[in-house]
Amino acid sequence: MLNDIKSQRSVGPDIGSRLRAIREQRGLSQRELARRAGVTNATISLIEKNKSSPSVSSLKKVLDGIPMTLAEFFALELPPEEQIFFRAGELPEFTEEGVSFRQLGGDQSRQKLQILRERYAPGADTGETMLSHESEEGGVVLSGRIEVTVGDQQRVLGAGDGYYFDSRIPHRFRNVGDEPCEIISACAPPYL
Repeated sequence: MLNDIKSQRSVGPDIGSRLRAIREQRGLSQRELARRAGVTNATISLIEKNKSSPSVSSLKKVLDGIPMTLAEFFALELPPEEQIFFRAGELPEFTEEGVSFRQLGGDQSRQKLQILRERYAPGADTGETMLSHESEEGGVVLSGRIEVTVGDQQRVLGAGDGYYFDSRIPHRFRNVGDEPCEIISACAPPYL
């Protein structure tokens, strides 16, 4: 019986998350909304944490502090919640001639940092033409060996070694080993 009630509750609208999102969208603190609505700060907090299910009249009173009608509250399209955790299969992959980039996160237009899991097959490289872009990048080699050329400097890095440089300097990567090379790298702002 208790499980049935809990599952019914989770199927309905998430009033707490919706109230928090709208309040933050309007630039209101919990304290300011409570003051405007004539309720306690604890009331707003409990509703937003879904620890208190407000009656229709209580919710209307809180929404008057925004101001917003009940119909607007339930009809308003909210932006999707930002994804925080990613399973391996959810990482978009870009591949080209023995090089694979798996990107953490999906919408690069909103991200300020690009994190990649790079994989280079034996002999694979980023191409004869040196890369150059408006970023900074760094990475750590997880396995294998990679030759990194940055400007007139060149170094072969192995597992545990890393690099960090201004990406405006022409650069290139090449697997010089007999096994795949894996790197975790970061680039800001995003490049790919």
